Amino acid sequence: MSAKVKETAKEEVQNVRKLANDGLKSGAYMYPIKGIFYYVSHRSLWSPLVQKLAPTITLGLGVTTFMFVFTYLPQAAVMAFTSGPLAAISAALLVLSESSTLTMVLSKALIIEDSLIDTFDGTLVERGHPALVAKERQVKGGGAGDVIARLGKLAGKPFAKFTPKAIIRYFMYLPLNLIPVVGTVAFVVLQGKKFGPQAHSRYFQLKSMSGPQKERHVDERKAAYTSFGIPAVLLEMVPIAGIFFAFTNTCGAALWAADLETSGTTAPGLKEQAKKAE
Repeated sequence: MSAKVKETAKEEVQNVRKLANDGLKSGAYMYPIKGIFYYVSHRSLWSPLVQKLAPTITLGLGVTTFMFVFTYLPQAAVMAFTSGPLAAISAALLVLSESSTLTMVLSKALIIEDSLIDTFDGTLVERGHPALVAKERQVKGGGAGDVIARLGKLAGKPFAKFTPKAIIRYFMYLPLNLIPVVGTVAFVVLQGKKFGPQAHSRYFQLKSMSGPQKERHVDERKAAYTSFGIPAVLLEMVPIAGIFFAFTNTCGAALWAADLETSGTTAPGLKEQAKKAE
């Protein structure tokens, strides 16, 4: 039994190491950072954020207040056993992180969904892919200027509406944060693994990918999507600034999609499958 446990542990370590190496080679982890610089330097992409800033901040303040009133003391009590005298500070930081994450989940589902889609589509148009965006909405002609103003009405919305599953899954992973260092790392990795493919939901829709095609595309880039998701999750966990990073992450995801289009490496075999279907 001991030998099997060691063998299994060794295999898991090798799998994690391979995933990490593949993620580093993909360079996808840089796109959340690229998204920040691109977003800041292109003012034409700012209007969706500006329009939703006030209601999102109001939601964030409400969630943070609720979390401190109802969850701070219980978590501080538990962390007294793991963090000792630093329990009060650790619990406060944890509550802030939890509040930021919950604010993102709720705001994406209830407030900024359309704004994030506009940011994604606007970035693709800026990067020279208006034809791709035009598959799901009208793109008005024009050169330099307000790229968001060139976007017509949405034909469809790819992002999942609010469901209890997102909150339930979050709270299932939440206890990992009570384990110093290792638990927090595991929490972020699990969240990032889910976040990566979700960031390209709009791209999958614009490419008219079926369920199996999308699964194949993601599976072939599993390490890349995880490496994108981890820094993106960390950025959105930053209290207050998380809303800003939600838009820069969307911009970064669109930059990645634009590069996939330019290099022609989207879902290898997708074109062949489409021809066979015809």
